[in-house]
Amino acid sequence: MTIDNTTPRKIHQGRNIKRFREILGIKQETLAIELDVTQAYISKLEAKEDIEEEILQKIAKILNVPSDAIKNFDEDQAVNIISNTFNDQSNGYNYYPTFNMNPVEKWLETLDENKKLFERLLESEKEKTQLMKDILDRLKQ
Repeated sequence: MTIDNTTPRKIHQGRNIKRFREILGIKQETLAIELDVTQAYISKLEAKEDIEEEILQKIAKILNVPSDAIKNFDEDQAVNIISNTFNDQSNGYNYYPTFNMNPVEKWLETLDENKKLFERLLESEKEKTQLMKDILDRLKQ
């Protein structure tokens, strides 16, 4: 059995929207709210092979990805490229998978770090204030 690689594969734009949405950790409901449509509409949209250009542009903007990425992304080709370069060390780099955190989780982590920094700063200021009080008390005596 031979595989015919000359016939171009049709890109499934709806599936690509779903892939990008899932990678970014965005739910259908959230995308629906941003587009001012129902969740059921997003579900039907993700099942469509071809998406109208205007809608595709709006979704790309919401997902913050180029519309060409949605139009041209071919999962099989991407997997093939990744599998061919994953262990390739000819350029001196080791390729290790990176798992990006959900943007909301990253934001919450950053807020937590900011809170800890603020608490340390506040503690430092309390120590300075107490030190100044002690010095003033000694000067009064």
